[in-house]
Amino acid sequence: MSQDVVAENLAVVDAHFRSEASNEIDRALDLYTDDIVWEAPARQLVLHGKHAAGENYRKMFGSMANVKITPLRRFGMADCVVDDSIATFTLSGDGVANAPLRRGANVELRVLHIFEMRDRRIARETVSETWCDLSAAAATQPSPERIMQLGLGFWGAKTLLSAVELGLFTELAKGPLSGPVLASRLGLHARSSRDFLDALVALGTLERQGDVYRNTPETNLFLDRNKPSYTGGVLEMANARLYGFWGGLTEALRTGRPQNEAKQGENFFQVLYSDPHRLAEFLQAMTGLSLATANAIAQKFPWQRYRTFVDIGCAQGGTPVQIALAHSHLSGGGYDLPIVAPIFERYVESFGLSDRVRFHSGDFFTDPLPTADVLLMGHILHDWNLEEKQRLIAKAHAALPPGGALVIFEGLIDDDRRQNAFGLLMSLNMLIETPGGFDYTGADCSAWMRAAGFRDTWVEHLIGPDSMVVGIK
Repeated sequence: MSQDVVAENLAVVDAHFRSEASNEIDRALDLYTDDIVWEAPARQLVLHGKHAAGENYRKMFGSMANVKITPLRRFGMADCVVDDSIATFTLSGDGVANAPLRRGANVELRVLHIFEMRDRRIARETVSETWCDLSAAAATQPSPERIMQLGLGFWGAKTLLSAVELGLFTELAKGPLSGPVLASRLGLHARSSRDFLDALVALGTLERQGDVYRNTPETNLFLDRNKPSYTGGVLEMANARLYGFWGGLTEALRTGRPQNEAKQGENFFQVLYSDPHRLAEFLQAMTGLSLATANAIAQKFPWQRYRTFVDIGCAQGGTPVQIALAHSHLSGGGYDLPIVAPIFERYVESFGLSDRVRFHSGDFFTDPLPTADVLLMGHILHDWNLEEKQRLIAKAHAALPPGGALVIFEGLIDDDRRQNAFGLLMSLNMLIETPGGFDYTGADCSAWMRAAGFRDTWVEHLIGPDSMVVGIK
């Protein structure tokens, strides 16, 4: 009789574990007594009743991904069953109450279950746990993984760039589509379309349920060509131009010479500015890229102290518009080459700001800069060599009234030149694109401002890789 009870107890526990493994929580709970006590002493957790145990299970299992169980041993007695096992999983959420490790940890968990049995049901489950952070353990051993991910990072980059070129995200912005239908609309060959789409899922730029694909919230907002928030124009330019030009980085590092159209005696920007339609598309792309930074400047700079401003090298006018929208007391403008004027004015008019924001025409190297309380230069200085940078700062100082401010914003390199990889890589991009341009630190820019006569300077982070340097005359 005793052996029959032991066998029945083992069968109950086995059914309990199988229900857990298949995420059949209610079936697992059916194998508890109504007055079940569930406890995990290491996490100072004691639960009473099926409802509390069930809530704990749902939260706990919902926070564990890539679960693998390795049984070690199990034995039973007339009144209890003991199970020893190792679980490995990724802690993907915060539902494991009092977990000793953070979300994202790869965990190895040694688990000793003691099931106290009553009438062929589990009356008490005591879980003794030993947690090990495999991520931390792995970090102590050198691995080539990060090197390989970085070295082959162009795989993922080109996959995204091709998706933008194909208009994939714009197509999905109309609604989710099955893989075959999406491939047909984009003109993709059957051999690789599934791998292409699923690679975008793995890269976090698409979502998939079954065979149906949809944009993520980010790609739906920023990579739909029909939305004003579209930032893909910059990626289109990167795909059409920069991706190939960066293949010449080694030559550029050895020669110090640009690797873009200049190698064939062409000038990309001269061609661009001679075509109003292409220029409008390019400037719209620049606006999409800098919109978040413009909003940050509108919020973080002390605009209440000033009345007027002009953005030097204003492009379509994204920064002046955001500042004017945020501060109704300000009058402002943008300064750029004459061909930009109609593009700027149409953009400003679309926001109903034509009476407060106007265009100033000129070349900032050969013509005087307009006067205003505040002058801004965004993503401008890095195009030029040191002497040209200093000349532009000096011209801004001359144009400002006493107490006026110059605001320079870029993807500034951190002063220790260790952290802002975007700023450092952008400086290499200037090597590819310009004869003498380079990016710089906040300390560099502050020193140039002081040399030009600015009495006070400060550096302030804006958003993402961008920061601003402010000089007060």
